Amino acid sequence: MKWRVVGLETHDAYFNMALDEAISEGVRAGSSPPTIRFYNWEPNAVSIGYFQSMRDEVNLPMCRELGVDRIRRWTGGGAVYHDFEGEITYSVIAPVGIFPKNIIESYRLICGWLVSGLVSLGIEAEFMPVNDILVKNKKISGSAQTRRGGILLQHGTLLYGLDLKTMFSVLNVSRQKITDKMIKSAEERVTCVQLHSDAGKREVYEALICAFTEGKDYEVGTWNEGELARARELAEGKYRSDEWMYLR
Repeated sequence: MKWRVVGLETHDAYFNMALDEAISEGVRAGSSPPTIRFYNWEPNAVSIGYFQSMRDEVNLPMCRELGVDRIRRWTGGGAVYHDFEGEITYSVIAPVGIFPKNIIESYRLICGWLVSGLVSLGIEAEFMPVNDILVKNKKISGSAQTRRGGILLQHGTLLYGLDLKTMFSVLNVSRQKITDKMIKSAEERVTCVQLHSDAGKREVYEALICAFTEGKDYEVGTWNEGELARARELAEGKYRSDEWMYLR
């Protein structure tokens, strides 16, 4: 099986999630190859899991004030703040049959590629089921997965830097004012590449490319017109719609 690898791109939240769905449809139909992609979010955004409530999880007035996009993913999991400077996001989209049937084992396999990339930078990372990667017992990466129509989609973020103040202000972590104590408590649970390595973001991305492609038959590719047209359609018609956004 030959993989297509699409290098680091920057899109808004709606197009990023629409691309994942459009590629999933294409892989299912046989018009798109199994795909690994890397991307940034601009503007910064909050994404919530499919089963969450936008109003419960997200401080909507603060998002509007800061120009932070809001979006519902079609994978599960929790609310995530996506910071352009502070993270690299990946997606893996391929036929479900090439992955272990056991969900934790499939997470272990794909998250293992991230772990390898971090280890190559001298960062001692480990997979922690169900879907986290830890460095010194602090979370540096989280992922979410869905299996639909014979296709597995897993996407996740690697924290390169941390902006906890903004993160707390856009998530309804607490109704109280953000306190130093809250930030200190989060710093005990979450970490980022910058705290463990002087590697630049580009260097981290290149380490991930090496780790994700190791041992695979692949070519560096791009999107075809059909995929882009479908992604544009989904971004405007589905992901930006209030119906999808406030589904729950």
